[in-house]
Amino acid sequence: MKTLHPSLKFLALAALLLPACATNTNPDLPREFQRGSTWQTLTLADFENVNGTADTWKEVEGSILCSGKPNGGARTHKQYKNFELTLQWKHHTHAGNSGVFLWCPESAFTDLPPGQLPRTGIEVQVLDLGYEENWLKNKGEHSDWFTSHGDVFPVGNSSMVAETPMIEYLSPEGEAYTVGNPDSSRSFPTQRLVRPAGEWNQYAIRAVDGEVTLWVNGTKVTRGFKCEPSEGYIALESEGAPVEFRNIRFRELN
Repeated sequence: MKTLHPSLKFLALAALLLPACATNTNPDLPREFQRGSTWQTLTLADFENVNGTADTWKEVEGSILCSGKPNGGARTHKQYKNFELTLQWKHHTHAGNSGVFLWCPESAFTDLPPGQLPRTGIEVQVLDLGYEENWLKNKGEHSDWFTSHGDVFPVGNSSMVAETPMIEYLSPEGEAYTVGNPDSSRSFPTQRLVRPAGEWNQYAIRAVDGEVTLWVNGTKVTRGFKCEPSEGYIALESEGAPVEFRNIRFRELN
């Protein structure tokens, strides 16, 4: 019986350890997020239910289900500075609202009562298309300050410089309308790629040295610079509507 060369023994041991990490091969991800095997899969056990009830957050067949009630958040156990995060999300109702918070400091959650959202951080919007549709129906005009396609913006006392603080879109009827203004700290997506309630959407987020970049369904759409804070917890948001998250992958960057 042949014995393995020491280097082969090392490779065999490494292969046994690989399940702790995972590759990231979803076809909706940009190529740079599919490289490497250092991705970790995050489950509900990797998050702390900050100010929800026992029914706010559940895990069913690999998906994290959020009831949306009360408003609040579930945060990671650790704080992070530089990382990449990918996930799929799906709203269960028309005009559902949620988000992914980045770089939330401890003070964002300290004694946070049920019904209140994280006080500080950078939010990556998770909003159903129906929210804009309702605005148009009720106001008679398109929203001029938000979209449902992946806005990135600072919350509370946070700050951010938006790459796209103002943008012009065309409605399906060909009507041009403007969202934002030159002084806005909210960065708007350059493409409108979000799928409606009941369908899965893929987000890829890079958060490095105070800069946040978002890819929606495989395409880079927006970015924010000079974020303050630029280190903290990652949190999933509960905001009034049932939403589902799955295939959450994370890797910390040096």
